[in-house]
Amino acid sequence: MTKISRDEIKKRGFGRFFKSFGYSIEGLKYAYKYEQSMLVHVIATVCVIGANFFFHVTGIEWLITLLAIGMVLSAELINTAIEAVVDLVTLEIHPLAKIAKDCGSAATFVLAMMAAAIGFVVYVPYIISMLGL
Repeated sequence: MTKISRDEIKKRGFGRFFKSFGYSIEGLKYAYKYEQSMLVHVIATVCVIGANFFFHVTGIEWLITLLAIGMVLSAELINTAIEAVVDLVTLEIHPLAKIAKDCGSAATFVLAMMAAAIGFVVYVPYIISMLGL
């Protein structure tokens, strides 16, 4: 059996480059369709973007909230990938499989809590001002 190097498998060129966008879209579609947490994060994303428009936040606040959104959505996608790989390796309830899945979930949770804290810092002054307090 002849071994083929990874370099030979990984072709280069514009065709491959543009195909990679399709693979990314497939991953997004999968996570949105099958991962309940992704749906929650997408709803939160829509709410944050709506709040940014409603409160007329500054450019820096836009950047910070968009960065938080991107990090949370990315963490959820990485968590989904971890879960898929663990399930590929074993469907048994193994202590190491549990650790991998739980830590992936925890990473998403930590980022989501940080994003919530960012939202609190960004929006509370606008809410206080709007209420005239």
